[in-house]
Amino acid sequence: MDSEWQCVDMLAGCRRKTSLAILSLSFLYSMQPSGLLPLPLTTTSYTMASSSVSAVLSLATLLVLTATLVRSQPAAAPPAPAGPLNLTAILVKGGNFNSFIRLLQQTRVDEQLNSQLNNSFNGLTIFAPTDNAFGALKAGTLNSLSQQEQVELVLYHVLPRYYSLTIFQTASNPLPTQASGKTGVFKLNVTTTMNNQANVSTGVVETPINTPLYSEFPLAVYPVEKVLLPYEIFGPQPPAAAPAPSTKKPNSPPSSSAGEGANSPSEGSTGSGASLKGREVGWIFIAGVGLLGIAAGNLL
Repeated sequence: MDSEWQCVDMLAGCRRKTSLAILSLSFLYSMQPSGLLPLPLTTTSYTMASSSVSAVLSLATLLVLTATLVRSQPAAAPPAPAGPLNLTAILVKGGNFNSFIRLLQQTRVDEQLNSQLNNSFNGLTIFAPTDNAFGALKAGTLNSLSQQEQVELVLYHVLPRYYSLTIFQTASNPLPTQASGKTGVFKLNVTTTMNNQANVSTGVVETPINTPLYSEFPLAVYPVEKVLLPYEIFGPQPPAAAPAPSTKKPNSPPSSSAGEGANSPSEGSTGSGASLKGREVGWIFIAGVGLLGIAAGNLL
């Protein structure tokens, strides 16, 4: 619309200049003496003025047509504002992360990460295990974990800031993850080589970091061919603590009286045998005295 008005203003200016040129020529012609032919200079000036007027009118017409064409063309639409980042959408586009997506949704960690991505000044880095990585786990590995341990496993694949491969080269190990437990924050190590390759190690597994699936602040997503198993969950467990000593008093040994009572039958039998022997001796003694008395009576 502004360009059209500018063209209209220019056309009006051209018309004003044309009118002035015509009036000037008429004035000059009226000033010639009567009966004399117009001077050659006046005729030449009139011809030049007429040519200028034609050129100006042609230019004005061209400007009006150009303005009309510009107005008929639709204005270019402004670029659409970028939508919020969505980790799940990026993984779906990658096409080989169905198991990881399912675990993210089951633990509802995906909602937490998407919220962080759009409200974080530090960004996030995600290590995304492929479907082959989950397929290489021992059968029942995930099912053996509690719900809280599954959450910790997923968060162990998340670093709480944006890392490009170049930043990894200057990062100090170990790097904290977003997983934590009784022992504190779970950590891992990332090492780089001279040819811009990187490996990630947990103390249980080690795997190369592949070409990023997405790497633009505030998010970096790196595919990995192994599930990152945190040492705090899958490492050797400390030996079980020794059982606490029992506070129950041991049974007391049998008392001496009970022992005597237990031995009393044998002692009783011994005593009865001795009494029988004493009675036998007594009868023998009595019999001997009697016989001596009978013998003494016979002698008398």
